[in-house]
Amino acid sequence: MVKKSATCASTIKTDSVCRHYHMGDSVIRAVDGISLEVGAGKFVALLGSSGSGKSSLLNLLAGLDRPTSGAVVVDGRNLGEFSSEELSRYRRHSVGMVFQAFNLIPTMTVVENVELPMRFAEAERGQRMAQARDALQRVGLGARLSHRPSQLSGGEQQRVALARALANGPSLLLADEPTGNLDSRTGSEIMDLIHQSNAQLGMTVVLVTHERSLAERYAERLIFLADGKVVGDEVNAPKGREGVGQ
Repeated sequence: MVKKSATCASTIKTDSVCRHYHMGDSVIRAVDGISLEVGAGKFVALLGSSGSGKSSLLNLLAGLDRPTSGAVVVDGRNLGEFSSEELSRYRRHSVGMVFQAFNLIPTMTVVENVELPMRFAEAERGQRMAQARDALQRVGLGARLSHRPSQLSGGEQQRVALARALANGPSLLLADEPTGNLDSRTGSEIMDLIHQSNAQLGMTVVLVTHERSLAERYAERLIFLADGKVVGDEVNAPKGREGVGQ
């Protein structure tokens, strides 16, 4: 079964973290000296326009990229000190990710797509199947296990992607514009499921979005980025599951 625990959540701390890229003689300061802390089990949103550094910061939290300087500390562990294998293990066991693109493998069935990360984690086959079925049931697709992505709507494909992110019981769920390819009603349904994952499973959630109205409905804290820096940080009282775009 997917882990269900009020303590199944990550704490996050960044200390003057930077991620700079060199393009010829120019330096792109994608993340430029960000320091912040996120408590275990919190739901926070990173907001800003394209190029503000939201996705770059998310990639650092996911261990998909390494800082140029500064530190990213998750559960007291400095990701910058991890070997490549340790980062892979961290992503397999601690992090669930949902993107704007669904990133499903078209030749695999729904349940096979959800099982895939657990194969990389070398989970036993019976355990993989049980956790995949449980995760798909949680997102309302328990009857679609043998379907392939092409047989599903966009919203259903994103539900599969969310189930895949939840299947290993991660302590940290990272969502990068998860409603970007969906209509407002379907996007609301996906955000409801992410909200439930935070509330019922206890995991920490970091949402990247450029839509303030969406963030205000679900996140407890709004962190605003521009030019790779934090330019605003607000406590928010979530309005709950009233529907995106209403």
